[in-house]
Amino acid sequence: MSAATLLRDVFGFDGFRPGQQEIVEAVTDGRNTLAIMPTGGGKSLCFQLPALVRDGVTVVISPLIALMRDQVRGLHEAGVEAGALTSGNTEEETDAVWRALEQGTLKLLYMAPERLASGGTQRMLREAGVSMISVDEAHCVSQWGHDFRPDYLRIGELRRALGVPLAAFTATADAETRAEIVEKLFDGVQPETFLQGFDRPNIHLAFAAKDGPRTQILNFANARKGQSGIVYTGTRAKTETLARALGEAGHTACHYHGGMEAEARRIVERRFQQEDRLIVCATVAFGMGIDKPDIRWVAHADLPKSIESYYQEIGRSGRDGAPAETLTLYGPDDIRYRRQQIDEGLAPPERRAADHGRLNALLGLAEALTCRRQSLLTYFGEDPAPCGNCDLCDKPADVFDGTTPVRMALSAALRTDERFGAGHLIDILLGNMTEKVSQRSHDQLPTFGVGKEYNRVQWQAIFRQIMGHDLMRPDAERHGALRMTDKARPILRDEETIQLRRDTIKSAKSGPKVHQMVSEEDAPLLSALKAKRRSYAEQQSVPAYIIFNDKTLIEMAETRPQNMDDMAGIGGVGAKKLESYGAGFLEVINGEAELQHPTRRKLAGRAEGDIYDRLLQVQADLARGPHGADKPMSCSASQLAKVAQKKPPDIGALTRLVGDRHAERFGDAFLEVLSEA
Repeated sequence: MSAATLLRDVFGFDGFRPGQQEIVEAVTDGRNTLAIMPTGGGKSLCFQLPALVRDGVTVVISPLIALMRDQVRGLHEAGVEAGALTSGNTEEETDAVWRALEQGTLKLLYMAPERLASGGTQRMLREAGVSMISVDEAHCVSQWGHDFRPDYLRIGELRRALGVPLAAFTATADAETRAEIVEKLFDGVQPETFLQGFDRPNIHLAFAAKDGPRTQILNFANARKGQSGIVYTGTRAKTETLARALGEAGHTACHYHGGMEAEARRIVERRFQQEDRLIVCATVAFGMGIDKPDIRWVAHADLPKSIESYYQEIGRSGRDGAPAETLTLYGPDDIRYRRQQIDEGLAPPERRAADHGRLNALLGLAEALTCRRQSLLTYFGEDPAPCGNCDLCDKPADVFDGTTPVRMALSAALRTDERFGAGHLIDILLGNMTEKVSQRSHDQLPTFGVGKEYNRVQWQAIFRQIMGHDLMRPDAERHGALRMTDKARPILRDEETIQLRRDTIKSAKSGPKVHQMVSEEDAPLLSALKAKRRSYAEQQSVPAYIIFNDKTLIEMAETRPQNMDDMAGIGGVGAKKLESYGAGFLEVINGEAELQHPTRRKLAGRAEGDIYDRLLQVQADLARGPHGADKPMSCSASQLAKVAQKKPPDIGALTRLVGDRHAERFGDAFLEVLSEA
């Protein structure tokens, strides 16, 4: 039966959506295919329809059980033999799949990537007569991406083993991720590629600085009463408090997060699919498997973690093509939290740099001065015209020439060697005589007190925009200190000007004070120390507090010990822990570990350590004798340690510790050191 007939008779469509037909033809012909299509663009049809035209079984690798169950249910409703082998199956469901495979009637078999780890899976698929592999959410193969699933790396091996064509689909893949998909799934051989564009013109885009975020979310929902919506939050606790607040305001709302029991999550998923007016307050654990076409709005109560995450999450609205709306709230604490998440992670430096870049792109979108859709689609490599369907197209931003305050901020950073975060720089600009300003004589800088035109929260809004425009970035190697980018230098040299948003600066308000474990200045270092602690804890399979408790890490972050002696003075750092972890944590604090003989390290933080160092120095001076012409000689580290600890009072006692020859060469000098100790 032809694709056109099946399209009409099975799926009920008279024609293809734009771009679908070419993809369907490529997949049906058995060509290796990569299709990047916007969410709601009809990806599923592009592998389901070819599966019905082709002989044999099409195996579909999909990341979420809920997504697979929805698609299998939809195919059954359309009269198509499809099944899924998942951990969520009942025994009857699994038996039905095996029966259909044995009888040769199954056309689509859905599987989670984790099942590929089973040794018998390849054999089973070969015996089942698999003729094609389809990979949904193919960006999960990217180790640089936001949804990496290690078992996706097995798909390329499966394609080679079965010798069948592969069709990969995703809605979120920048150029870097596309290259990784080609490398991992197609062995670096470019498949036939369809880039349908990323635009979802029916979705209205809007951002707002946080100003009473709970009220902002409630107002947004109240204006859309009776519509299905999702509120994404950064924490599990917030899903529950927001759902409760929405319920008290007369909405039908529930919460969803990864800490709930599996059955409780399934109930929410089922309710959301079946109820028309439900609002779900959720972490990002919710939504990837939801194929509800009539979600009318998505709100972010907190900033998403990257521009790809944002695109994917707002893309869950308006999949039926009808108008949908979004609102994303953000503030300085969001930016700090997202930076901290990246810096505390165990990813290699290049991955962390890429994650910071993706967050920078989202901040650029949040701080855009003109059409948001242009900013979003430009990131994905497109060159669109202004959209007319975002908040900045509805009401242009109130902008002004912000070159002077930006130059003040850049100058303050430059004159303090780019070693500090926004908090300290703002103190300098406002002329605040803090202890830190005083200790470093930063009140003597030309920029001290030049920024009194703005108050503290307004300066925070300016710094937020500076980072959003990528003029400054937190430097992970300096624990979050702001460093200028090359983009900032023409502004500092008065070669370029920059526009800022006056409306978000003048309306900036101080939110509720967030209790910080340490000062803003020390927070990035504390994050890095926690990451190091987590690394040690995972290596040894122990809780993190077994390595060091938070109080110890806070003291390290605030006092910044420079060497092993300083480290030994930190509360909670005993001799054994100093030996085991001291060098590693010093490396985080200072960039490199102090190289010290193990015997000397055992004396760290004690008076004997200083004596040891002085004995070592005079020994070096006399190594070739008083005139520098004798045969080289030196005591061992353990001998020096004994002298430092026992402090022999005379030459006889010293000789018993180091021997006659060493006492003859170094005795008088050593006793002089000991007499001064």
